[in-house]
Amino acid sequence: MEFPEAYGNLYLIPSTLGENEPLEVLPISLKSTIEAIDHYIVENEKSARRFIKKVSPRKSQPDLNIQVLNKYTDPASLPSLLDPCLEGFDMGILSEAGCPGIADPGADVVRLAHQLNIRVIPLVGPSSIILALMASGLNGQSFAFNGYLPIEAVDRKRAIKNVEKHARNSGQAQIFIETPYRNEKLMEEFLRTLSGDTLLCLAVDLTLPSELILTRTVSEWKQDKLPDLHKRPAIFIVQA
Repeated sequence: MEFPEAYGNLYLIPSTLGENEPLEVLPISLKSTIEAIDHYIVENEKSARRFIKKVSPRKSQPDLNIQVLNKYTDPASLPSLLDPCLEGFDMGILSEAGCPGIADPGADVVRLAHQLNIRVIPLVGPSSIILALMASGLNGQSFAFNGYLPIEAVDRKRAIKNVEKHARNSGQAQIFIETPYRNEKLMEEFLRTLSGDTLLCLAVDLTLPSELILTRTVSEWKQDKLPDLHKRPAIFIVQA
């Protein structure tokens, strides 16, 4: 299958997971890609411009055409975001952290690009989900990313029990994220609800100097003082 030569490409551009210098954790080839692209779809314009400037300080900021895609974007406006590609310009999607399209609203635009026969090009960069799984020692052959658990206490406890039961029956690693200011409550709920022999990995501040990755049974976690998780990006992995 061939893509129309008149169309531009859609590049999925990874960003850092924290306040790293971008080229400390991203390939140097990313610099030339950003220097060649003036049209971007981003979650937050201010942070996207800051990231682009860090990667390519000489790039003209006034020349950038930046469109915002986040949870407030009207779904009816999504097709227009890709107009520059249809006009022959390469475009880049930038997530707030990590890889576009993974736990990220950019996936909706990527799916649309496939429908429009626009070539999608993913670039190499850090994914907190994959990095945590790599370092956890848990099942990298079979795993599921579950996103967020319910906020309400009764629903959350029921969901955790159901996930643990599935993990025990399947051997599958179960991966979760949480809003950073609710990390400590989620960790406490895991320790109250999960069985003592269930494995729980906590991966915090991935790729940052303060990075912490620990896999323990629930019983072992209960015997130690928990690390400070407040407002620190974290990944939780459960395997029974």
